[in-house]
Parts: sequence; structure tokens; C-alpha cells
Amino acid sequence: MLATAGALPAGPGWGYELKWDGVRAIATCGAGAARIYGRRGNDITAGYPELAGLAGVGDAVLDGEIVVMGAAGRPSFRDLAERMHVRDHHKAARLAATIPVTYLIFDVLRLGGVDLLDVPYAERRALLDELSPTGERWLVPPAFDDGPATQAASHEHGLEGVVAKRLAAPYRPGLRSPDWVKVKAEQTGDFVVGGWRPGVRAIGGLLVGVPAPGGLAFRGRVGGGISDAAQRTLMETLDPLVVPGSPFAQALPREDSRTAVWVRPQVVVEVKFAQRTRDGRLRFPRFLRLRPDKSPEEVVDE
Repeated sequence: MLATAGALPAGPGWGYELKWDGVRAIATCGAGAARIYGRRGNDITAGYPELAGLAGVGDAVLDGEIVVMGAAGRPSFRDLAERMHVRDHHKAARLAATIPVTYLIFDVLRLGGVDLLDVPYAERRALLDELSPTGERWLVPPAFDDGPATQAASHEHGLEGVVAKRLAAPYRPGLRSPDWVKVKAEQTGDFVVGGWRPGVRAIGGLLVGVPAPGGLAFRGRVGGGISDAAQRTLMETLDPLVVPGSPFAQALPREDSRTAVWVRPQVVVEVKFAQRTRDGRLRFPRFLRLRPDKSPEEVVDE
């Protein structure tokens, strides 16, 4: 189940959780084993051997976020990126010792053989708190009933924001529902890279958009925030995807398309921006990071 972006809901009927900067994962536990699945349903168990002990929770399906806690006690996506695509057992074991992850569990979808998808969130959360699956590398973070206070705490501790959840809502797998509302501390969004324009450096600006009929809908050129290290990673990622034609649904303005290098629209990036113009372009955009955990199909024009 996915959240929609919006303002913090007010009034009764809502619960609030902190938003964690990590990778969404479903854990299936039981029969002496635990399997971990990513957003696309892919089995990522081998990458996180320190979560094998979740098997001890018993017959349960859990929803949560895999994070790496940095030195300041906040999730570090940069450190997590070193773990995300590792599937070799030996390498994963070495990284588990040096960059361990923590699984933050915020929902329970099955318990003791009973399917809980149609059970209201408030009841699922109560069952999760009662189960209290706590281990060295997993825990249940708290939920709150005061939205503004939760938002203030998120800001104070430098976290990503807040997720508000309607207490009476069932769990709807695969749907982006208004029953879950994500309130980000900063205005950011995920966009698909359709190409880049060379500049003084190899990448003068990324050309980004969102999925639309006939290709990508253009959302602007992102040149700020690309460090030397990020540029190297972007070039390694984008260079094999170069194609002769534009993946955008409409012709781009000449100031954006001139000297452009086009790529297959397979790479997702997160961008920070001030606001949008009337035609949907991002104002003052800055590159934040690659999102290899997300597919272009998951990108929505929020």
C-alpha cells in the first residue's frame, strides 16, 4: 500500500508515524525462515542476512522500511545504497558486519494464519504493538495520535517527514491510497531521466519527466546538486542506456534539447525543488540522489 502526497490531515480518525528514509520491504516469516521482498515483489533476502532472525516472529507478514542508521542516529540513504543491490552471500555478510541495516516494522498483514488486509489500520497497529517483534536489527517504531507534534518531532530530528494513516482504513496492496498521506519535510519528488545536456562538466543538466501517454511528460532540467561522485555514478548508470531519439512525449524547447543525449527512460532520481510553474516544470530543482529501489512505473506526478 502506497501513500499520496499532501498536507497533514487534521481532526479525529487519523494516526501518525514518522517517515523513514530507506527501502520499503515486506517480510514473510514462518516455518523457521524469513523472506524479504522489495517494492517490485523481488526477493531481496540474500542482501540482508542480519534479518534472518525475523523467522522467530512466527507466522506473520510484516510491512516496514529497511534503513541504515548513520552516526547521528538518523537514517542514511547514502550508506544504505551500498547494500541495496548486493546479492552475493559472502559480500552481504561482510557488509552486514560493517554497515548493518535495521528493519523498522510499521504494519502487520497476516498473523497466526489470519489475513489482516481488511482489518482497520488501528486494529492492525494494536496487534503489531502486542506482537512487539523486537530484535537486534528490527523493531517497531512508535505511532502517535498528535499530527502537529509528530511533524515537529520529525523536523527537530532531521527526519523525512510524517505519514498519516486513516485509523479505519484497510490495507490495499499495490494501491496509492488517500487513506495514507505522506507529508514531506521538504518538497521533493521522484522523476524519470530521459536524457542529459552536457555542459562545463559531463552532465550540465538532467532532463527529467514523469510517465505519460506516448512517453515522458517533461518536468525540467536539473543541473544543481550533482556532485562529482554523483556525476560519476550517473554517467555509469546512464551511458549504457543512450538511444538516438527522445523518450519525451512532446518536443522539448530548444534551450533544453540542444546538444541533448537521450536515454531509455529506466532511471529514477529524487529531486528537491521550490515549486512548479503552470506548465508543470520544476523551479530551482536540485538533484538529491538516484532511486535504484524505484521503477519508472512507480513515479507519479504528485
